[in-house]
Amino acid sequence: MHTKNINTHRIEISDSFSAAVSVDCVIFGFDENELKVLLIESDLNEFKGKWSLLGDIMHPEEDLESAAYRVLRERTGLEDVYMEQVQAFGAVNRHPVGRVVTIAYYSLVNISHVELKTHNNELHWHAIKDLQDMAFDHRDILQTCLERLQHKVIQQPVGFNLLPRKFSLRELQNLYEAILDVKLDRRNFRKKFFAMDYLIDLNEEEQEVPHRPARLYKFNHEKYNQQRKKNLGF
Repeated sequence: MHTKNINTHRIEISDSFSAAVSVDCVIFGFDENELKVLLIESDLNEFKGKWSLLGDIMHPEEDLESAAYRVLRERTGLEDVYMEQVQAFGAVNRHPVGRVVTIAYYSLVNISHVELKTHNNELHWHAIKDLQDMAFDHRDILQTCLERLQHKVIQQPVGFNLLPRKFSLRELQNLYEAILDVKLDRRNFRKKFFAMDYLIDLNEEEQEVPHRPARLYKFNHEKYNQQRKKNLGF
């Protein structure tokens, strides 16, 4: 039995340099009462005509989070957005050019704040319910991140990152129904959010809408952060 030492590890690591690490970003947005994801048309012949998530190989000087934020910034122009690491995907043949392990992140952005930056291939928002076949294993990555988001919005009010600063209760409920893919009872939904006391009534109403104007609210970030610190014992 041989005991490994630092030199043994150096040889093993050197032999593994044929593998690469990438990040893939599932960028969620909400528009026209639909949950959407930002996709780019694949430029690989193996996936011609298919859509893929936004991602890239991690640069040598980057850590994972820096690489994910770089991808987000280069494609949307945004930096200060909600982002969460989900998990690694490392199937042996997941990438046609070689051994690539990818780390998936999801982020929540307000579509109206995004200025898309395209290069040579197309970049579009797609309704998640309309997506089937995708490049690489990106449909599996998207589904995994969606399930994480669904679990998260039940536990924490992260969905507010997808809404404009001022929103109606109708918009808020439409968002949660789009994320969870369920129809929610209007009375119970509103009762739950008012009980959490995270909504600030702006004493304003919607303007130029084809239906009866609804009251507008905004999310009380300060109160939520205070309550979260209290729950954590800070």
